[in-house]
Amino acid sequence: MLSGKRQVSEAIRERVMRVVEESGYRPSATARALAHGSTRTFGLVIPPTSEHLVVEQLRFVGAVAEAAAAHDHDVLLSPSGEAHESAFDRMVGERRVDGVIVMETVLHDSRVARLIDEGLPFVTIGRTGAEEAHSWVDLDYAGLVTEAVTRLAALGHERIALINRPQRLLDREYGPAFRALDAFEKAVVAHDLRGTAVCAEDEEESGAEVTRRLLGALVPPPTAIVTVNERALDGVVAALRSARVVVPRDLSLLAVTSEEHARAHEPQIGGADVPTTEMGRNAVEALLRRVTHPEEPLAHVLLSPPFLPRGTEGPAPASA
Repeated sequence: MLSGKRQVSEAIRERVMRVVEESGYRPSATARALAHGSTRTFGLVIPPTSEHLVVEQLRFVGAVAEAAAAHDHDVLLSPSGEAHESAFDRMVGERRVDGVIVMETVLHDSRVARLIDEGLPFVTIGRTGAEEAHSWVDLDYAGLVTEAVTRLAALGHERIALINRPQRLLDREYGPAFRALDAFEKAVVAHDLRGTAVCAEDEEESGAEVTRRLLGALVPPPTAIVTVNERALDGVVAALRSARVVVPRDLSLLAVTSEEHARAHEPQIGGADVPTTEMGRNAVEALLRRVTHPEEPLAHVLLSPPFLPRGTEGPAPASA
């Protein structure tokens, strides 16, 4: 009767609606889903790679929520990983959502395997080893690192270091770290450079410690650093300043990071800005297509934002 589909007298309908209003009743999402075949809710599976969401991950969550709202959908957050399997199981197994967006995938991702088995529409942020079997949105870390090395080589730099994400993520074959390292190693060989790749934990102090090690242990030290570790970037900058290394006179620094983070430093850090809003919008739109038009081809969206020189990219120092 509350759905308005049953024929009842006007007097009974008015009496029922008064009771509804007085009691504050709201129809449950589950009931609506059973009645109409849709929850109008997307699941967002947040990363298992850390104990809490950091700023750039929160930006992405916000971007997904805003894009979903534009299509009149809600977003249900679900943690993943060994400690949170029950939450993921409930969301997927009980069909609490129409589809799922999975953040920060690894090449062999158990969450992706589960979603494929369940037949629930989903989109991953990042590619996996089964990337042809599902829709994904990814940032072209390989292309961006290759471009960074190529630009630095053209400026005369012969010794370049890569500061990557943590070793544990590399060991798990986390896409951005894995592809950044592979591209870096290939690019330094292609340009006949001396390349040094190191990992830093996702924290400022680790970035500082790794940078101090690069400057002190390598003889001669690198004349340029490329990093894809946004969370270690402040530490990299602090260590260079503490060592009285003037950027870009003594050393060039390029990063794949958020625009806000790049512009927060002086000089502003050159490189590629992570297009968080665009990634969130593409993920929601790709998932909506999978839900409403499952017969259409899978969406494979590889984003490659332009390099912005800003103030940290310059010729190799003459003394190098």
